[in-house]
Amino acid sequence: MFRSKRSKLIAGIVLDLIGMASVPLGFTEILDLGWAPIAGYLMTKLYPGKSGVAAGILTTIEELMPGMDVIPSFTIMWCYNYLLKSTDKKESDKSVIDVDHL
Repeated sequence: MFRSKRSKLIAGIVLDLIGMASVPLGFTEILDLGWAPIAGYLMTKLYPGKSGVAAGILTTIEELMPGMDVIPSFTIMWCYNYLLKSTDKKESDKSVIDVDHL
C-alpha cells in the first residue's frame, strides 16, 4: 500500500482530515458509526503488526466517542513509528555491549 515514510504521513494527514470532516457537519455520531471501523481497518493496513492492531482498536474507539474526532490518530501513529520508536531503537543499540571486542 504505502511504503515510504512520506507517503504514510500524507495518507495519515488526509485520513485524519476525513475523520475531522464530520465535526462541522453537525451529525458527527451518525457519520462516525460508519467511519470508525473503516479508520481502524486502515490503521492496521498502514501499520502492520501489534502496534498497528492496537492503534486500529484505539482509533475505532476514539472515532466512536463523541467529541474526540479532533484527535489526529493517524498522524500520532506516524510520529510514534518514525520519530519515537526509531529514537528508542537507536538508544537501545548504543546500550548494547559488543562482547567480541572486549
